[in-house]
Amino acid sequence: MSIAAEFSGGFSTARVFALVKRYIYLLRASWPRLLELVYWPAVQMVTWGFLQAYVMQTSNAVVFGAGIFIGGMLLWDLLFRSQLGFSMSFLEEMWARNMGNLLMSPLRPLEFVAALMVMSLVRLALGLGPVALLAIPFFGFNVFAIGLPLAVFIANLVLFGWAVALVVSGLILRNGIGAEGLAWTIMFIVLPLGCVYYPVAMLPAWLQPISWALPPTAVFEGLRAILSTGAIRPDLMLWAFALNIVYVSVSIVIFLYLLERSRVAGSLVQMGE
Repeated sequence: MSIAAEFSGGFSTARVFALVKRYIYLLRASWPRLLELVYWPAVQMVTWGFLQAYVMQTSNAVVFGAGIFIGGMLLWDLLFRSQLGFSMSFLEEMWARNMGNLLMSPLRPLEFVAALMVMSLVRLALGLGPVALLAIPFFGFNVFAIGLPLAVFIANLVLFGWAVALVVSGLILRNGIGAEGLAWTIMFIVLPLGCVYYPVAMLPAWLQPISWALPPTAVFEGLRAILSTGAIRPDLMLWAFALNIVYVSVSIVIFLYLLERSRVAGSLVQMGE
């Protein structure tokens, strides 16, 4: 099926949620999978929370007391987990050698993508929801107090995470399971360029335009503005959203193209652990 045909075909929400139900059953049947969703975000929250508490005791800088460290950590982990949650559900099919079976079924590729996006949100809610609540009694930081801007931050970060995950999934389809390491490593390129813990002005001048071309940069700059001065920056959020529209659109086309190339090469039924 060509990319054009994929976009012009019908879309079944029933097939999407049938696949989502399969992934939920996988999670529910394995407590280690559920534990992993909470474990790493909790470890990072505690580590960065105590670091911030130490800095607050040894520095008079207001910015540290505003929760910049722990707020940045929570949103960074949300970005990383949105991409990883998508990729992990995709990799479950690769490890089970089930990709060929799925794509020979009535399930369409865009329905498969939609199911992976839904599971990414489920994994995020299970993993980061409890950790964000734990930050309140542990460190007195309530990320939900940010209000409506938090929803905009989350939406932009999740969209970018999905865009990265789609490209990674396409590369794994085309190059085989040996490329699965990209699912755990590629997002860390964004960590220094996205200015998670420091402003864009700290980067060299030649690197700043590259940083501003990444939606997470605008999100973390907006977070720092709210936490340090209370200022809401809608211009940054609109910029991030515009970039995300481009990134997600391009990534879907790339994923469908790489999927088609995998079909032509006959590699879909040969993949596995």
